[in-house]
Amino acid sequence: MNRTPFLGTLFAVASLFAMGCQERTAEAPRTSPAAAPAAASAAPAADQWLGKWNGPEGTFVQIAGGNGQYEVTVQNLDGPRTFKGTAAGERLEFERDGVRESVRATDGAQTGMKWLSEKKDCLTVKAGEGYCRD
Repeated sequence: MNRTPFLGTLFAVASLFAMGCQERTAEAPRTSPAAAPAAASAAPAADQWLGKWNGPEGTFVQIAGGNGQYEVTVQNLDGPRTFKGTAAGERLEFERDGVRESVRATDGAQTGMKWLSEKKDCLTVKAGEGYCRD
């Protein structure tokens, strides 16, 4: 029996096998969505409200800060006052004159103020106290 053709075939099969393994190991590892790192927790809704929001007759609310801690400046007919606020879910809460107030996103109609009724991007503290982006 002549072993040369058999050894040649065996060598060819081994070479193909080795090349196939090299191609597999050269591929970038695949990650499944479950293996991906968890997304960072979302910023509080109030972080989207930073800046100045205008009301009628020169009133406004201005929100500064972020990451759940805020300074809320309310300008009404008596002048501006600043309060410390904190994020609470979809609201921003602050205390004014011993009363716990909360700011929430609404449209103009939900402010309860006819001057703002056509606006779309607003914040409301309570009925009759609202502010909108121009």
